[in-house]
Amino acid sequence: MTHLVLDKVSVHYDGQAAPAVERVSIDVAKGDFVVLVGRSGCGKTSLLNVAAGLVEPVHGGATIGGRPITAPSSDRAVVFQNDALFPWLTARENVAFALRLRGVRLGERAHRADALLALVKLDGAGDKRIWELSGGMRQRVGLARAMAAEPEFLLLDEPLGALDALTRERMQTTLLDLWTASHVGALMVTHGIEEALVLATRIVVLAPGPGRVVRTFETGFSRRYAAGEAIRSIKADPAFAAARGELTDAIFDGEAA
Repeated sequence: MTHLVLDKVSVHYDGQAAPAVERVSIDVAKGDFVVLVGRSGCGKTSLLNVAAGLVEPVHGGATIGGRPITAPSSDRAVVFQNDALFPWLTARENVAFALRLRGVRLGERAHRADALLALVKLDGAGDKRIWELSGGMRQRVGLARAMAAEPEFLLLDEPLGALDALTRERMQTTLLDLWTASHVGALMVTHGIEEALVLATRIVVLAPGPGRVVRTFETGFSRRYAAGEAIRSIKADPAFAAARGELTDAIFDGEAA
């Protein structure tokens, strides 16, 4: 099984007195959904950028399948909070653009793009321009475009952060459906405690000054969704409320440590 590994990673940006991240290790296997949480400044995005090949650590390193990560690659797809879509193109054309970069033949692109849009519950929306779509729909197009590369891992930097609460919950189910259907590994950054609990198979709690791991939680709520339980049922479970309280305490306790 392929693993995405951050091994004793430290990140230090020019002009900063202290490292942004110091000797953090994280292992994500295909099929895992690992979520990074913690207050702003604890290094969550820095770690994601190392995994993406966008930032070079000053200590340690990142590998995928044992191969060093030194640059972005199609085996890792990155989805940011801002969708970065081409607004003058349709939803189908945005996804087809990624397929073109992969060398997919022109005659196959529209069909493949529509299949990817259907995977994120945008059946029939292929002809809509990006500016016609809601924020949630644009993020779905962004996910479909990311999956066009057939990545082994999805790297998600607060992709739902700008959405309203109801749209955000719908997008949580979309992410879980996509993860379940594709068997990719996922590494995600979020500030949402409930979001982390419902999506993750494992939660890594980080604290700032410099960024470091203070606690790790193994969670089973996303597996329950994959087994058929509704997301509202999961969130109504007293065990979910207890886990939310424990995770909140871990974040605040980590800051005080």
